[in-house]
Amino acid sequence: MTGSRVRLGVDIGGTFTDVVLDMPSGMVSTKVLTTHGAPEDGILVGLKQVCAKADIEPGAIDQIIHGTTLATNALIERRGAKTALITTEGFRDVIEMRTESRFEQYDLNLVLPEPLLPRQSRFTVAGRIDAQGRELVPMDRGEIAAVVDAIAAAGYRSVAVGLIHSYLNPEHERLVREVLAERLPEASVSLSSDVSPQMREYERFNTTVANAYIKPLMHSYLMRLKGRLAEEGTGCPVFLMHSGGGIISLESAAEFPVRLVESGPAGGAVFAADLARRHRLDRVLSFDMGGTTAKICLIRGGTPKTARVFEVARSYRFKKGSGMPISIPVIDMVEIGAGGGSLAHTDALRQIRVGPESAGSEPGPACYGRGGERPAVTDADLVLGKLDPAEFAGGSFTLDRAASEQALTAYLGDAIGGDAETLAFGVAEVVDETMANAARVHAVENGEDLADYTMIAFGGAAPLHAARLCEKLGIARMLVPQGAGVGSAIGFLKAPFSFEATRSVYMRLSAFDGGAVRDLLTDLQAEATAFVRTCDAEAPIEAEFKAHMRYAGQGWEVPVILSPEDAADPDPERLRALFEDVYARLFDRTVEGMDVEVTVWAVDARTPVAAIEPVCPCPEGGIARADGTRALFDQAQGRRNSAAILRRETLEPGQGADGPAVITEAETTVIVPASRRARALPDGTIELTPKEDRA
Repeated sequence: MTGSRVRLGVDIGGTFTDVVLDMPSGMVSTKVLTTHGAPEDGILVGLKQVCAKADIEPGAIDQIIHGTTLATNALIERRGAKTALITTEGFRDVIEMRTESRFEQYDLNLVLPEPLLPRQSRFTVAGRIDAQGRELVPMDRGEIAAVVDAIAAAGYRSVAVGLIHSYLNPEHERLVREVLAERLPEASVSLSSDVSPQMREYERFNTTVANAYIKPLMHSYLMRLKGRLAEEGTGCPVFLMHSGGGIISLESAAEFPVRLVESGPAGGAVFAADLARRHRLDRVLSFDMGGTTAKICLIRGGTPKTARVFEVARSYRFKKGSGMPISIPVIDMVEIGAGGGSLAHTDALRQIRVGPESAGSEPGPACYGRGGERPAVTDADLVLGKLDPAEFAGGSFTLDRAASEQALTAYLGDAIGGDAETLAFGVAEVVDETMANAARVHAVENGEDLADYTMIAFGGAAPLHAARLCEKLGIARMLVPQGAGVGSAIGFLKAPFSFEATRSVYMRLSAFDGGAVRDLLTDLQAEATAFVRTCDAEAPIEAEFKAHMRYAGQGWEVPVILSPEDAADPDPERLRALFEDVYARLFDRTVEGMDVEVTVWAVDARTPVAAIEPVCPCPEGGIARADGTRALFDQAQGRRNSAAILRRETLEPGQGADGPAVITEAETTVIVPASRRARALPDGTIELTPKEDRA
């Protein structure tokens, strides 16, 4: 995809903004602190830094690919626009009633999360569509006008429209949009039939409300960013990474900002999947740890696992079901509040707990010297010797070890006791066990055994903790790719332009209508292709067809990939065979005599991924020369050791070193514990394996 173009990848995280410049001669990158008040400021600072390093002008950039946590943070912090919901009479409280699921079965005092919109912000109209898409009760235009006038009088800036069964027949929603355009033209409008045309009104309404809630904020930010870039002489197209692992136009992102909720982590998964393909790895555990969160994703056959529903802002110990469901195509991963900036505290039982609250970049961990007083994971890493205070973030600022020690003893010492190193050991073990447990649960939920997996670690903090996770999880092999500290931003540059169009059309295989399915998939392919064409008018476009299927009466579906031939000539027996193959791989059995039904059809249109060049096997290259030593605390041994310091840029292919060791670079540090040995591979990737594997 890159050719001879100059492209910029930008990932805004909770603590750092990562900027990567990709040129024919190679990549140049930097990390700058995120400027939360005006995120575009951090982007411009990073852009100027990489352009200076590469000795080019900003105007030489041909394309910018951007991912951001702004949409997610706005939902979590509930700082979106004043939003109203217009829904069908009788369904005003759907987003508050939720579903019958209880995320904590035995908690008698369970408190459900508050809906994004209070009841007084939810309005109803009387029209009705039935479950087959037929009109039961016509819409009254005068009634809609009265509701819109009430919304205008109350000062709402954005309106979500979610009517029952509109995914089958959107005409009523479109009529509401017409009246809104006439009587409240300045309002931002989101229709559920556009945002998430799928069955299950709770998830659909929530997704539409979330889109409306953040749409004015994201539109304003994206337009400001485009303007500021133009002022700096960078008038090139700007594209956004979406949650499904592809790229959409800035205009599409402004219209459907809810698709950006996992854009940064999705870029990381794309980065790991690219490395997995180059190293011919079939089973990979992607581990991305930044300043605010850690993300874990399973990658099979070089492709990240995907899902149709994602939860934002889980409120009860990160339990599934305790958050806000967003029904969009998304790379399936588990995300927990465990990053370098995650704050440590003690609970009522005097036990150390870490996160989900983060120090972010403002003020940051205590060692940043920016006013932070509470201890964060980065403070613990510094005290344990994992970080060089003089070379953090490429030496852009110096870390204060004394401040870290003071924060640990002041906030944890009274409850736990012990010196700063003991407390730092406790913080590191708690956060590592939290991440390891999340990986175990994610693997079990997907029927996988992590002992067969290779870990790929990236993000500024992941290489500091990944080897300890491998020890805990029983994973033998771990890879840390080049550019690991800015992995998500590099992933943006490797992602295809793509868009997934979905629609709920319920159909049992016993009453299968092949012609209707063929027409539906053709329409979805045209819709998805049209979005991709807004990004690239000439590139070839591939289509992936998918049916979400289940046994009749089951509560949830499994995704089944259909070939182009299946889409062109749909056959119910062929679909049943495909479904039962997927079902048996997930649950080790099929159910005899049960009818099968399809609830959602999807088509993902995307530009082809660039061909990869596999990495050649690498012979042993001897012991690398150390650049001094430093004291490094080994968590498995519970003691300090003298660790060799290696410079990543000096390692030749095949060269390595036994742990304990630290491998330093500008944007992260790879920790090699006493149980592991490190080796440089031909593509610059660092491989860690148990010492006994090389005996």
